[in-house]
Amino acid sequence: MRSVDSAAPTWDPQQYLRHSEHRTRPFLDLLARIPRLPSQERPARIADIGCGPGNVTALLADRWPDAHITGFDLSSEMLEQAEKDWSGTTAGGGWLDFRLADAAHWTPDEPYDLIVSNAALQWVPNHPESLPAWVAGLRPGGTLAFQVPGNFTSPSHALLGELCETPEWRSRVGDQGRRFVHILEPAEYLHRLSGLGYGVDVWETTYHQMLTGEDPVLDWVKGTALRPVLTALGDDQAAVDAFLAAYRERLREAYPPGPYGTAFPFRRIFALVRKAF
Repeated sequence: MRSVDSAAPTWDPQQYLRHSEHRTRPFLDLLARIPRLPSQERPARIADIGCGPGNVTALLADRWPDAHITGFDLSSEMLEQAEKDWSGTTAGGGWLDFRLADAAHWTPDEPYDLIVSNAALQWVPNHPESLPAWVAGLRPGGTLAFQVPGNFTSPSHALLGELCETPEWRSRVGDQGRRFVHILEPAEYLHRLSGLGYGVDVWETTYHQMLTGEDPVLDWVKGTALRPVLTALGDDQAAVDAFLAAYRERLREAYPPGPYGTAFPFRRIFALVRKAF
């Protein structure tokens, strides 16, 4: 569920999971702020919008072990990995399954106790317009919670967009380096959510991550922001190598390594709203 059109990027679950520890931390912080769900005498019903390879979806089963949890995603590659690793009965007797769906058009088809999304809505241009319908699809007292990256003006992403727009690459990749920038600022999310429920909470955090290895920032974005570009270049390996070489040099200058690794600040925006009882 990372893109919404026929030119959707192909995804590499293994590349995405290479930095799973850093990628999971914001979700754990979001999860810690979700209040008690309205379900008491029955298992909770939970939807994860943009579940990716399912590793984060599975964490929901740790918090609500008897819940029926469904992960939705548009990427067949991600869903295949999620189904392989996580689908079926959970340790607490709940159920975890995965379905193909497009976040741009998904609406709740049954009442949910929790709708959550982790680092996916930045790929969905119309996601702010979907929020009222998602809250409406919650049971009374249910929660909508999501987090999105907020670092699209940082060097890692700005340099990618600039490179894509150079004469050498414009005709091949066009706006692919900026196609995922669909987030709002925290105050805008706050205004949109405040009329939908109570207990609205919006905040931001910048994680200062120490990445290790050769060209670690390039390795990071290969799992996310670079996917549309790599998809556009397709099987032209010479073009892929040339683009990565040019991007690598820019990233090395912007993020010089230190004695313990490469510092990589990453801003995240969080939002949570609870539907009234």
